[in-house]
This record gives sequence, C-alpha cells and structure tokens, in this order.
Amino acid sequence: MTPLELLTPAEMAEADRLAGNGPVLMQAAGRAVARAVMRRFRPVRTVVLAGPGNNGGDGYVVARLLEQAGWPVAIAALAPPRPGSDAALAAAAWGGPMLPFGTAAVARAGLVVDALFGAGLARDLAPEVADVLRAVRVPLVAVDVPSGLDGATGQPLGYAPQAALTVTFFRLKPGHLLQPGRGLCGETVLADIGLPAAVLGQVAPRAWHNQPGLWSLPAFGAESHKYSRGHLTILGGAEMTGAARLAAMAARRGGAGLVTIVAPDAASATVYRGAEPGTIVLQDSVADLLGDARRKVWLLGPGQHPDTATRALLRQLIGAGRQVVADAGALVDAEAVRGAAVLTPHAGEFARVFGPLGADKPAAARAAAAASGAVVLLKGSDTVIAAPDGRVAINAHAPPWLGTGGTGDVLAGLVGALLTQGMPAFEAAAAAAWLHGEAAFRAGEGLLAEDLITQLPGAMSVTKQGLTKTPGSR
Repeated sequence: MTPLELLTPAEMAEADRLAGNGPVLMQAAGRAVARAVMRRFRPVRTVVLAGPGNNGGDGYVVARLLEQAGWPVAIAALAPPRPGSDAALAAAAWGGPMLPFGTAAVARAGLVVDALFGAGLARDLAPEVADVLRAVRVPLVAVDVPSGLDGATGQPLGYAPQAALTVTFFRLKPGHLLQPGRGLCGETVLADIGLPAAVLGQVAPRAWHNQPGLWSLPAFGAESHKYSRGHLTILGGAEMTGAARLAAMAARRGGAGLVTIVAPDAASATVYRGAEPGTIVLQDSVADLLGDARRKVWLLGPGQHPDTATRALLRQLIGAGRQVVADAGALVDAEAVRGAAVLTPHAGEFARVFGPLGADKPAAARAAAAASGAVVLLKGSDTVIAAPDGRVAINAHAPPWLGTGGTGDVLAGLVGALLTQGMPAFEAAAAAAWLHGEAAFRAGEGLLAEDLITQLPGAMSVTKQGLTKTPGSR
C-alpha cells in the first residue's frame, strides 16, 4: 500500500529543504533508480540525459552505479550543474564518457534515462530538448517524472515523453495519478530514500491518494438494524427508470438500511414496483415525505432532466436541511446545487454547472467545492474528490472498462448509502469512488452496470484486509 499523502512539487521541495542532507538524499535517489533499472532491464548501451539541477544530479549517480555494475553508460548533459551544488558534487564523481547533448546521443542507445527536469518544471520544454526526447526509440526511464510533465496537474508542458518506468521518491505527486501523466509515467515506482516522514507535519499536504486508510467503512454491531443504518430516498425519473433502480440496488448493497424510490407518476410507479422487491416505491409528494425526519439523505438526478422542476426539488430538499447527493440531471446550475452534500459530475456536467474544467483538475474541483459548499466528486479515469475546505483525494483505482452506461448511477447510489450510515461527505465520496473501481476490477472486462452491484460485497470486504495496489505501481 502506497503512502496516502500526495505532495505538489512545491511541497516536495519544501520537504527536501526541511530534511537537509542533500548529498545523502541524492545518492539514495540515484541508487533507487539504478536498482529499479537493473531489476527490469538487461545491461545495454545506456545514455543518461542529465539536466543542470538536482534531477540531473540524480542522473549522474545512476550512471556511476550502472557503470560499476558493468553497464556501458554515457552521459549527455544539457548544461553543467551550478558550481558548489549537490548536483555538481555528483557530477564530479563521474569519470565516464560524455556525449554532446542532441539527437545523435540517443540514436544508438538501448536504454535512455531521463534525468533532465523533475516535476517542478514551470515552463514548456525548449524545442531542442523536446526534439531529443522525441528521438528516443528505446525504453525510457524517467527520474521523478518524464521531463516536461507538470507534477501538480499531470499535464504535459508542451511535450513530455512516454516512459516505460518512472522512479520517484518519498511521496507520489498528483501528476503521477492524474491523466495523462499517469499513462506517460508507465510503471511507477515509489522509492524510500530516507527522507523522514516527520517533515509532513510542517509541509501539511492537502491532497491524498484515495485508498482504504484514508477512510474506514461503517462497522455493523449486534445492535445494528435497518433504521440505524439509515434511509436513502431516491427521486425516480418517469422515462429512464433503470437509472434510479441501479442507484437503489447499489445503495442497498452498499449498506443502506432502507431505500425508497419516489415515482413521479402511476405509470413509472408500476415499473418500479415490478422490479427489485427489496426497494420501497412510493408516490407521495416530497413535502409529505419531508415530514419523516428519518429521511435524512436524498439522491436526485439519475434518470431526471436538468430542468426547472428538478431545480425546485433541489432547493426544497436543501432548504429543508437534508443531505442531498446531486447527480446527472440534478446538476442544473451552480446556484441550484449550493448547499448539497455531494455532487457527482463528469467533465461535461461539471462544465455545465461551473464552467470549463481547464488543465488543473484538482484546482477546478477545489474551486467548485468551495463555491458550492458541497463535496465534488469529479468523475473520470482519474476521479478527483474535493471538499469545500480544500482537501483533495485522487482516485486512480478504476479500470477503463468502467466507462459504460449506468455505472454513474451505481456510484451515486453508493455515495448515498454511505452517507445514510453516517460517513462524512468527503470520506463517503472517496470510499464510494474506490469501491466502485474495485468492483469493476472484480467484474472484469465487458461489465454491465448491474455487474458492479454484485461485486460490491467483495469490494467492501477487501477494504478490511488492507489489500490495495494502484494499477501500474509496485
């Protein structure tokens, strides 16, 4: 299980500063990269592309250790390190071949180590640097991140190469989990280089890798009963009735004690009543149902339209002090969802409510959460969960075959179920996103939304065993 904290490049730089002992840490970082390389590749002609900063210093250490192990290694330096720096000390210890920096340096290589720039690069790669990286036709090993990748957002700064292996240190950065950065990193190895965890108390990170341990699922005791586990009320649509049914089934599997679908008319009520027998179906008005104080959590949106009627229902429920999960058709506009408990938009719905997403997904989700007062679960292969207080969790635990119709309804129902059982909104959203992905891994390729529901019990069970691994990491 990887550590939970995610550090931005600025936070990682502060952690390095607080830890001190730069030369020792640089030696440990280079050693970690060299070991990872030797475990995965046979000795081949290797070229280390070294930048002028600490990332390049790590590269000089990698080259020296690989050469000592019998590898044919040369370094192509973009520029010399600053005199007196830790990187200059590492460079001084290298006595092997040096090549001019250019495309010819990588033309005959069997392996390239990219130690040009780390995750803190704040500008586009210079064209001559990008050209060299584009010329690589063999496996590329990145030190920290592939050069040109923004470690905070996962976005390329003009260009970033495709790595076969990325070795980073101490804690992952958001860019290791956010797309397209996660894909560009290839296999990601997080290495312990002796930097003390105590520095985290001063760095105070506000982003986490979404895994069990960041949250705990509700525990059932001998005294638990259907009312103590909470009652989720779902407003069903008249046309796409399957959406509310999927949400209801997921909520029941997710531990809600009772689940009610409120049908908008007699015809849809007949459809709902002919389905799963464990779901309660009513046609009462929302005003009447609000008289039951036990109905604390409501789900709106699955199978509904983002119209004035849905907007009015949102404001009615939020105004009555209920916890509202707003999904799909309930994502009407920014004012309508203000004060909801959890919002579950995909990128298109997010743009409809809050405007264009932009390149910085965590920043956009944070801003939306702060503006709405709701936890925002921004769905995708790199789901971001943001709380109004600025906390962010990034979920990388989801397979590509999860992208099929109805899976969002399952997720919304699961969020509602966890809220009914008393989980705080941020933790409920984060847990639901992880469980959703775990159920999809268990279901396998070709899954239907219904398959997720049958896999939820196993997904929930595994969280109690601490068994989790981010795809693509070791």
